[in-house]
Amino acid sequence: MDFNVKKLASDAGVFFGRAVQFTEEKLGQAEKTELDTHLENLITRADNTKNWTEKIFRQTEVLLQPNPSARIEEFFYEKLDKKVPSRVTNGELLGQYMLEASRDFGPETPYGSTLSTVGEYQRRLGGAEREFLLTSSMNFLTPLRNFLEGDWKTITKEKRLLENRRLDLDICKARVKKSKQAEAKAATAPDFQETRPRNYVLSASASALLSEEVDKAEHELRVAQTEFDRQAEVTRLLLEGISSTHLNHLRCLHEFAEAQAKYYAQCHQFMLELQKELNGSVFTARWTAGLTSSSSPPPPPSRPPRTSATAAPSSSAASASAAPPRPDSVAIEDMILPATGTRKARVLYDYDAHDSSELSLLADEVITVYTVPGMDPDWLVGEKGNQKGKVPVTYLELLS
Repeated sequence: MDFNVKKLASDAGVFFGRAVQFTEEKLGQAEKTELDTHLENLITRADNTKNWTEKIFRQTEVLLQPNPSARIEEFFYEKLDKKVPSRVTNGELLGQYMLEASRDFGPETPYGSTLSTVGEYQRRLGGAEREFLLTSSMNFLTPLRNFLEGDWKTITKEKRLLENRRLDLDICKARVKKSKQAEAKAATAPDFQETRPRNYVLSASASALLSEEVDKAEHELRVAQTEFDRQAEVTRLLLEGISSTHLNHLRCLHEFAEAQAKYYAQCHQFMLELQKELNGSVFTARWTAGLTSSSSPPPPPSRPPRTSATAAPSSSAASASAAPPRPDSVAIEDMILPATGTRKARVLYDYDAHDSSELSLLADEVITVYTVPGMDPDWLVGEKGNQKGKVPVTYLELLS
């Protein structure tokens, strides 16, 4: 128990002395031993390596696992030295839902069949993502974590020990300086004011004590200098190992880039196969054909042939052909409407609407038509009374 108390008191004294030395250095009241330039550069490079490795490690974790709750869970599993449970990827979960929906809707239906196809490829994408996450974690994240939690902790410990050795060295230097100053002061101003022999004995005794104090301080300084030099060499060797760390991280970075390239290439190949399979599907072909037929207006019916009763004489036809066109009609080819303008149009043929967005027409009736920006040029918006809907241009004759 006595030994422990003495050691505790000694450690407390050393700590207090270092604290005083550090404070005086910060205030500019004490000298500080500077490290050599090479060692300072090694320390700076090591600090930069640690800071950037930590940032890259954290951001890579976010890239591979965007869910913060999942990252915290994995962190606790790693600290407890337990295996992280396998987690289904979002792509695999989406594919599973699509396959279940396909079975519910019926795989023989167009929607169910397409769900089954897309779901299977989503599962493949999820499997490729799982493999990428596992490979990246092992080949890239693990080496970075080992450096931060292993090598860097050792370097930090030795750097802290070097700083303590430097403070002890500067304390010894200050002690030697004070001892020599006291000895010099005693030598230059001896106490000879009293001539009794006893004073001569005391003066000689004080000089001997001061000389012993200087010798002791110099011995402690030599020991402190030796320990500082030894610790500086150990720290230097560790810091020079950062170059090997850079080479190791370079190899891991290449493996991470290769894993990314392989993953994205697999995703691209899967999507090309999915697109090809969807384009070759019977249901997709029918669906595309239905869209094409519904987007294009129906062709106008053929005009009835003229009868002899309605035919005009050749002379009348010639004069009619020579006559100027009707001022109140415009050819369909010249039909360009302003976005906000409305015009009258005469219906040429009967037209039955195919859905609620279209307007049914009767031959020879006059309706109001206009166009809107972005509308198919083969269609116009028609109005008659309170009814409104799309009408095909080929069924109309626009009036000025």
